[in-house]
Amino acid sequence: MNVTIDNRRQRKRHLFWQNLRTFFTNPRARAVGLVFSSDSLLFGSWVAHIPYIKDKLHLSDGELGLTLFAMPAGLLVMNPLTGWLVGRLGEARACLLSALVLCVAICVPINAPNAAVMAAGLFVVGLSGALINVAMNTSATNVERADGISIMSSCHGMWSLGGMIGSGLAGLLLTLKVSPQAHMFGMAAVILLLTGAVQPILKSIPTVPAEKAASFVRPNLMLLLMIIIGLAVAMGEGVALDWSAVYLRDVAGATTQIAALGFGCFSLAMTAGRFTGDVLIPRYGANRLLMGGSLLAAAGLALAIAIPQPLVVLAGFVLLGAGSSLGAPILYGASMRIPGIPAAAGLATFATFSFIGFLAGPPVIGFVAEAWGLPWGLGLVAALLVLSAGLVKKIQL
Repeated sequence: MNVTIDNRRQRKRHLFWQNLRTFFTNPRARAVGLVFSSDSLLFGSWVAHIPYIKDKLHLSDGELGLTLFAMPAGLLVMNPLTGWLVGRLGEARACLLSALVLCVAICVPINAPNAAVMAAGLFVVGLSGALINVAMNTSATNVERADGISIMSSCHGMWSLGGMIGSGLAGLLLTLKVSPQAHMFGMAAVILLLTGAVQPILKSIPTVPAEKAASFVRPNLMLLLMIIIGLAVAMGEGVALDWSAVYLRDVAGATTQIAALGFGCFSLAMTAGRFTGDVLIPRYGANRLLMGGSLLAAAGLALAIAIPQPLVVLAGFVLLGAGSSLGAPILYGASMRIPGIPAAAGLATFATFSFIGFLAGPPVIGFVAEAWGLPWGLGLVAALLVLSAGLVKKIQL
């Protein structure tokens, strides 16, 4: 019996390392993964400075939430154009163009003299974020199809890794008294150089012909339920992105340096989950992992609400990250396998609505926090995650 258990454990470890080795030794997979990590590196750097800009501009929770809503507004404007633009430009050029605009725009909020300028910068961040989100996920799908490997979960793991590094580096630089402005300008320059460096490899990835690209499709019941579940999971990610530092500082009483680690702890757990996802999903089933993950994420938020102490809250964000880790990889892949809906259209439609939840969730939390307090905002997301776990039973992924 013990021998059998040991053999199973060894086989799991072998599959895990084999999958990572395949991902990191494949130049195309590695290049796409670097685009994913670059995107989140910028976001992870920005979120660590949200408490700074909140104090600088003297914003209440509600005012901050309203200002942050400029980012999903930009995404909504760009949504109808993403598929067309990616089809016309190609995934490689779309990644480069959106990275260029994103790097310039992300430096605006940290230097904003007022909320209006901050909102304008975040609006452009939303525009470019929508484009790079579809471009990089499409690139990952094209690599899977062309090279016959499974990399979607690992690519999303690279996104989480970038966020972890970004927020951790921000915490370190805050300790060293490096200004938020210098930090963001430096990160933007690094990301531009990195995105430019991988362009030749991205251009080698076979793409879907432009005439087959699609931006939107009317969701059927299957896709609609997936979108609702994806919105809840994405809102959980948005909580960690925009409100973890504020919650730790204002509710849990953490120092600025400790508060900056909230998103890093979340991203650490999410990174670990996603790098194992390409092995776990085929073994245990997408439905089971998605349902259990949603409940675990809700439990993490409940823990942070019930015991608002810095170390406990950090542990809560670890659970949130672990529970949320496989939501996007599972649902992004499943959106391309819906009967009656073209794969590209399913992916673009799901990615659009999922990213809306990621960006629009934090402003909604701000409105709730203004009226009843930030713990209630986190509680709302926890309730939605529990609801999404129930909806998983109604679909087959």
